Formats: sequence, structure tokens, C-alpha cells
Amino acid sequence: MTAFEVPRPGVLPAQWLDKAVGAGLVQWDRDRLADAAVQPASIDLHLGDVAYRLRCSFLPGSHHTVEQRLEDFVMGEVDLTRDGAVLERNRPYLIPLIESLDLPETIRGKANPKSSTGRIDVFTRLLTDHSHRFDAIAAGYRGRLYLEVISSTFTVKVHPGLALNQLRLMHGRANVADAELLQAHERHPILFRNGLRVATDHLHLDHGVFLSLDLGQGADGRRLVGYRAKRNSRLLDLSLIGGHDPEDYWEPVVTERGEQVILEPEEFYLLLSSEGVSIPPEYAAEMAAYDPTSGELRTHYAGFFDPGFGYDEFGLAGSQAALEVRAHDVPFMVQNGQRVCRITFERLVEPAEMLYGEAIRSNYQGQQTTLSKYFCRPEPTSQLQFPIRD
Repeated sequence: MTAFEVPRPGVLPAQWLDKAVGAGLVQWDRDRLADAAVQPASIDLHLGDVAYRLRCSFLPGSHHTVEQRLEDFVMGEVDLTRDGAVLERNRPYLIPLIESLDLPETIRGKANPKSSTGRIDVFTRLLTDHSHRFDAIAAGYRGRLYLEVISSTFTVKVHPGLALNQLRLMHGRANVADAELLQAHERHPILFRNGLRVATDHLHLDHGVFLSLDLGQGADGRRLVGYRAKRNSRLLDLSLIGGHDPEDYWEPVVTERGEQVILEPEEFYLLLSSEGVSIPPEYAAEMAAYDPTSGELRTHYAGFFDPGFGYDEFGLAGSQAALEVRAHDVPFMVQNGQRVCRITFERLVEPAEMLYGEAIRSNYQGQQTTLSKYFCRPEPTSQLQFPIRD
């Protein structure tokens, strides 16, 4: 295994990811990809040339590689190199990634969908050889990476080299306890509401900090608060950034009187957090995929928050988080201020030298729509602002 010394427990920030790439922990065919796509605390992973259509999802288990198990589940191959390939709705596909790993015994990893991916209801999970878990890369792993892709709402077109998910590397355990999170909030606020620091005694902490929904009304008792995905819409080509008309794919969600919205079962919604989130340079964060106390709904595909999201040295008052929401089984009512999800924090090995934001052309710092980068930005139609993350 590759030797790689890290001085203390934590998530590797960009400057350490650069060292990891240089040491050969992350490898790829440089004829297909010139440089590693290093972000403030993660690395983007890229699709290869073929997608395998599966009859069901699977994990390889401890005694097999992914390719050894793949032959039991493949129903056909799709070539991505011929002007891309169309992935059908509600069909699992497995796509080998361009990158592979050669990790030392002290370094492990975890993967998540990119925010732009989750915001179009495309569910991705990383597979590795000899594993019983999705999205978890064991310390010392050496081998290829594979991505399971399922689009639940839109029929999508993908191409080789697209980045739909991202990888974090870490040494040891660096979870931030609630007591440390309170201290961090006192040094630099991690949550804002209406542009003001959330008072310490109003933070809702439980192995992380809870976020609530912004469903506040306008003077007429109604307000645009998000979007619901249209079914049977046009093809969504993921190589076209800003190239799709939102009206072809989304319909607006407006509050009822009483500052509430009724979610229809199995429909996909984009809503907004009441709080602005700010991630200081010494931390990385992750949104929990589902909190059972919030009711029969999924409130987010798990996602990473990079250091610098909603933060700058001049006092940016956080950025609200876009939430991907789906109710299950029955219609479900959500109210303004209802707590629905949680953000957990981890320490970095050292403060990040690269921060999320305008300096690295991040897609969502300070943006005013929940829609992903694949859609042209609609003109504001209400008081609502939708800063989102990636």
C-alpha cells in the first residue's frame, strides 16, 4: 500500500488532497482526464465509457469483486461514448468510474452525490470491491470504483467524464461533538436566521445541528417556496449547464394559508431551509439523509458542505440550504419552521486553504434559486431567495 503520513485525525482539505493525488492515492487515465478535480474538502469522480443496465441493485460482499458479481445482474450495456447515453427512469445502472484508489491503511473514504445530482432526483451510490456497504471506502482499499445511478423523476442523458458524485478522504475519527459545535458557533456563527446570528440557546443540537423549513407567507398569505418536479418531462442532458428551461421540468410550490404545504406522496420537491448555514475553514459538514423524527418523508439525499460554504471573512450571513424532499405512502403536511434534517460536522486535518465560493467559481454560493446548474436561472417572482450549495 502507498505510504502517506497525516499528522492528526480529520478530513483531508484541498491542500492535503493535492498531496494525496501526488502520492498516488488517487489514480486515473491522464489521457482521459488531465487533472484531478479537487474541491475544498473532496474530489469529484467521473463517469467512464460504459453503463451496465441492471435488473436490481446489489453489493458485492466480502468474497467478491464488483465485476465478479456484475455478470449475475447485467441486462445489457450502454455505450456512453456515442454522443452520450440515455438512462431510463427507475432503472439501476452501474458505471465504472475513471478514478481508482490505492489507499494506505490509515486513510479511508466516503462518497456522496454532488448537490447538482441530488437536486434532479438522481440517486447515486459508490461501490467498491469486497464491500457490504455503499459509499464507504475501507482504509487501505486498493482497486476500482463503480457508481450506481438511478434517476427517479427525469430521463437523463449522460456522457463520459461527467462528475455526479464526490469523494472525501479522512484519517481517523474527527466527529465534532455538540459542545465543540457550540464553541465554534460562538467564535463564528454556523447558523443565521433573517441575516442574524442564531442565539446559542436557540440552536437545536443532537450530534449535529437541525435545520427547519422556510415556508413563510407573503402579505397575501401565499408565497413561492420551492418547486415540484414534473413527470414525463423532456430529456435532461447533464452535459448542458444552464441549458434547460425550468418550466419544462418544474412547477412552483406555493404555501397555503397557515404557512404550510401538503406534499403529495412520491412526488419530488425542492424546498428551502429557514437558516443560513456557514461552514468555517476548519470544518467540513454533511447533511443527514433522513431523520425519522420528522415524519414519513425523506428530507435530503445525504450531501457534503465544503468549508467556506456560506462563509467569508467579510461576514456573509450564511447561505440557505436547498432540501430535496419526498413524502412516502400518504400526503404529508409540513409547516413553516418544522425541523426536518440535521447537519453533522467533522474537523479538517488543518484549516482549508481553498474555500467554497466565488474564488473557485462554485456553482451555488449566493445563488437565488433552488434549481440545479443544469437549468437556466428563472427571474425572481417573489420575495423568496434561494441560495443553494454544491
